[in-house]
Amino acid sequence: MILLSGLMSKKYSACFIIHRMKNIDVIYENKEILIVNKPAGVAVQGGADVAHPLDKELPQKLGYPIYLVHRLDMDTAGLMIIAKSPAAAAKWTKLISEKSVQREYTAVCAGIFKKKSGTLTEDIFQHGIRKSAVTHYSVLRSFEFSCSGENIPVSIVSLRLETGRMHQIRIHLAKENCPIIGDEKYGNFALNKKLKKSAGVKKLFLAANKLVVPIDGISQIFEIPFPEYIENFINSAVER
Repeated sequence: MILLSGLMSKKYSACFIIHRMKNIDVIYENKEILIVNKPAGVAVQGGADVAHPLDKELPQKLGYPIYLVHRLDMDTAGLMIIAKSPAAAAKWTKLISEKSVQREYTAVCAGIFKKKSGTLTEDIFQHGIRKSAVTHYSVLRSFEFSCSGENIPVSIVSLRLETGRMHQIRIHLAKENCPIIGDEKYGNFALNKKLKKSAGVKKLFLAANKLVVPIDGISQIFEIPFPEYIENFINSAVER
């Protein structure tokens, strides 16, 4: 935790867990919305062959319906805004589209960035359609991780999306030759296999760990640390 507390040194409102359900923590609630911490491996939306999606499990546990405002990939952990009514969903979807809500991510990548900060702008193809995509990044720390006698360069990077394309962060970082550790779709598959064997890496090292949201006319900041499995990886590297 020493390393992460150093990285997360900005001022933020403390995130207390007000409801703890199986796999999902609710860290904030008012009459319009919930802010939840979704773990990796939980799908946001149900569909064919999707087990226990958030949009089915959460209403059952809360006892009332919910309405999705935005989404996270199943493999991505972190903060999500959930609306309690159709009117609230429309309001918060509009706030997100107007960029009144800021969402920030942190990733652990295999590789060293050429610049400490920058903007990735390569277009992304979705369903055969070319779409613009903009990702702003800032490198927080770089170090080496010893794996099977090899020193692997690793970067921890903060990311902010200007657009919200599917898998945007994962695609952009892979094209930058700094794929996210544990990414089995766009990542370094040989390295992932080594890290799985030597360090127990089984999940995507990407988290949506910061939200800045306007509540009652005031920007409220909600920030959480990495999931434990990412913290353990980073701290073990520092200790080597």
